[in-house]
Amino acid sequence: MSARTKTRKRAVDILFESDLRGSDPAGTAAERGADGDRPVQPYTFTLVEGVVQHRDRIDELIESYTEGWALDRMPGVDRAIVRIAVFELMWCDDVPDAVAIDEAVELAKSLSTDDSPNFINGLLRRLARIKPDLAV
Repeated sequence: MSARTKTRKRAVDILFESDLRGSDPAGTAAERGADGDRPVQPYTFTLVEGVVQHRDRIDELIESYTEGWALDRMPGVDRAIVRIAVFELMWCDDVPDAVAIDEAVELAKSLSTDDSPNFINGLLRRLARIKPDLAV
């Protein structure tokens, strides 16, 4: 597992935990970084902070381009994975779209339901295709 893959997985863990606890993801990331058990890499903070900063627009995009799925109906881990991937697709110019999508699909394969990888792949590919037309 590459270093970036590990940081994405850690960001998913933090976003998922925050979602379950109803807590601030940035605060959860800071707590995890301070506890010293497992260091939190800078890119993990970048992902969490990016999702927090752009969350309204990220969630709007997810809800607009999923077919018949409200955000609150998605499994929590899928929400975390998709939010990170949408952040990388839309705001991280140094991450190729294919990498953001593939990483999200691989995380879904290892962390979520059997249906999640296809669902996530379809949503992210749709967003990547229309990305030039979207205002972010």
